[in-house]
Amino acid sequence: MGTVWRARDLVLHRFVAVKEVRPPDRDLAEYDPDSARMLRERVLREARALARIDHPNVVTIHHIVDGGEGTYPWLVMELVAGGSLADRLARGPMRPAEAARIGRGVLAALTAAHDAGIQHRDVKPANVLLRPDGRPVLTDFGIAAIRETTNLTATGSIIGTADFMAPERITGNEGGAASDLWSLAMMLYTAVEGRHPLRRGTTLATLAAVLHEDVPPPTQAGPLGAVLMDVLVRDPAARLSAAVLDRRLAEIEADPIGHASTRDEPTSYQLTPPAPPSTPTTHPGNLASPTTFVPYGGAPAGVPTAPATAPRRRGPARPVLLSLSGTSLVGVLAVLWWVLPLGGNDSAGAGGSPSTATSSPGATPVSRKSQDSETLSANTDMLTPDHIRTAIKAIEKETGGKRFGDFTVYSDYVSAEVMVNGSKVAYETYTYRPGKGVEKGIIAGSLDSLEKPFTPELFNWDKVPALMKEADKKLNVKDPENRYVVVMMPNAFYPEFGMGIYLSDKYSRAGYLRTDTKGKVVDVNPAEN
Repeated sequence: MGTVWRARDLVLHRFVAVKEVRPPDRDLAEYDPDSARMLRERVLREARALARIDHPNVVTIHHIVDGGEGTYPWLVMELVAGGSLADRLARGPMRPAEAARIGRGVLAALTAAHDAGIQHRDVKPANVLLRPDGRPVLTDFGIAAIRETTNLTATGSIIGTADFMAPERITGNEGGAASDLWSLAMMLYTAVEGRHPLRRGTTLATLAAVLHEDVPPPTQAGPLGAVLMDVLVRDPAARLSAAVLDRRLAEIEADPIGHASTRDEPTSYQLTPPAPPSTPTTHPGNLASPTTFVPYGGAPAGVPTAPATAPRRRGPARPVLLSLSGTSLVGVLAVLWWVLPLGGNDSAGAGGSPSTATSSPGATPVSRKSQDSETLSANTDMLTPDHIRTAIKAIEKETGGKRFGDFTVYSDYVSAEVMVNGSKVAYETYTYRPGKGVEKGIIAGSLDSLEKPFTPELFNWDKVPALMKEADKKLNVKDPENRYVVVMMPNAFYPEFGMGIYLSDKYSRAGYLRTDTKGKVVDVNPAEN
C-alpha cells in the first residue's frame, strides 16, 4: 500500500523515514471512494497509534503531512538503520537465547501498546526493525485496533498476515492482547527453526492450517521450545500472560542452555573419540550457509564464545543447534569431538565472534597459542592505545596477515577475524589475551557481500581514552559493566570505516558512539531510560 523513503530533514539535519501511501490503483478514490476513505483513515490511525506509545522499542513518529480529504497523509518517522528481522532471518535461523532477547524487546513494545489500548494485529519479522546495536523496534501499526474507535475492517474481510495471525482472528474475533502474543510466539518459532510450521502452498491453505492444525513442537529451540508451545495454544485464555512470558524469556536469555537442569547429568557415551568424519554433517533445515556446529549445552573450554553484550555489527550470528533426527548419534558425536575437542588445558573461553562462521575440521587445534615476547600481564586493561597496538602486532606476527575482517577490543581481551592470505572474503578467528598471547579459534567463515577487509593501522587508536570519557558523558549508561571498541563497517549512511565505542550495564542497556577512522564522533546513540 505504499513506499517508505529514506529522507533528510533539511531543518534538523537528520535522516528520517517517510511513509508514502500509494493505493494499488491511483484512481481508487474515483471508483471506490469508500475504500479510499478507509485507506486514508488507516494511515491517520497509524499516526495516532504511534503518537500514543512512548517506548524505546516502538518506532517514533515525528510528524504527519496531511492535505485533507481526498489526499493520503505522509508519515515522517525515525529511521531505524539496521534492517528488519526478516532481513536477518533470510541469512539463517537464530539461536534460542538471541531469539529470546529479540522477543523480550518486541514483547515490551506490545505491552506498551496494549497499555495504551492498542492491539498491533500484524506482528511478523518484516515489522520488527533492528537498531545498529541489535535492539528490536516494532513498526507498522497501520492495521492496529484501537479501543474506542470505529472498526475499519470491511464486512466479511480480515486484515493481517496469514502466517502469523492467531486462530481466533481468522474466525472473525478481534482477539486482544493474547492474539498479539500468538503472533510473537510464531515469529520466534520461525526465527529459531528457520521455517514456519503451518505455512502451506496458498494463503487459504495456510489459514486452514492455522485454524485447525496443532503446532508441532520445535526441534531446534532448546529451552525456548516449551515457552513457545505454552503460547501457541488455540485457546487465548490458556496462553501465557505477557508478564509470565517475559520472565521465562529472560531466564532463557540469561541461561540459554538451562544449566540448572543439565549440569549434573552424566554423559551417556564413552569418552573415546570416534574416527573423524570426512565431511561435516549439516542439518537439512538450516537456511544459513556456511554452518557452525554448536553442541546443545555450550562450547567446551577454549572455544570462542561472544559475550552477551557483544555488538552485532553485520547481523546476528548464524549457527544452529544440531538435531539428532535423521542423523546417527555416533556421527553427531564424531562431528562434535572433531570440531570441539573435549580436552585441553585452557579453562577460560576465548572471545571470538561466531558471526557468518563455519566449522573447520582441518584447522589448527584451538589450544594453539603464541609465545609472543610482548605478551602483557594477565590483569592488563586492553582499552589503551599501546595495549591495542601490542595485540595487533602479536596477532599479525602469529598469523602473518595484516588484513582483518573484524576487530573488537574488550577490557580483558581482543577478538579479530584475520583474512586468509590470498582471499578477499575468507577469514579465521583469533583472540589475544594478556598473559596468554594469541590463540587461534576453530571458527572460520567468509565476509558478507557488503563487507570488505581493512588494516588496523587505518584507525587512530590514540583517541580511545578520550572517546571512552566522552561515552561516559553522553551515552546515558551510569554504571557500565562492559566497555568495548569495535571496527564498524561502512554502510548507506556512513560510507567509510569507523570505530564504535560501546557501553552497557547489567540491564543490557547499551549506547554507543560512532566515529570516523580519525576518532571524530559522527553519531551518538545513548541508551534509553
